[in-house]
Amino acid sequence: MNYKTILEKANTAVSEGDHETFLSYCTDDTRWIFTGDQVLSGKEEVRRYMKEAYREPPRFEVEHMIAEGNFVTAVGTISLLENGEWTDYDYCDVWRFENNLMAELKAFVVKK
Repeated sequence: MNYKTILEKANTAVSEGDHETFLSYCTDDTRWIFTGDQVLSGKEEVRRYMKEAYREPPRFEVEHMIAEGNFVTAVGTISLLENGEWTDYDYCDVWRFENNLMAELKAFVVKK
């Protein structure tokens, strides 16, 4: 399976609220860097983040997905339910893969 397909399958799982399937596509020591905000290290921290931030599955649309070497970059929009209202963001996610798993995310997220 190519990296773009892996990311698409992982994104489908998270959009359906299936965090565990999403996490099965990540390395145990996955690292998520939200530029200018926070860094999550390991599946347990990511699991806790997803449980809180994605109480309601996020809605997102990928506008572009570009793969090169061990990296896939996805650009699009994401909507999160926050305080009972949907909030829209533009995002650019840069994923680094190891052994066909998502090892690191560098995310740039800007509120619309």
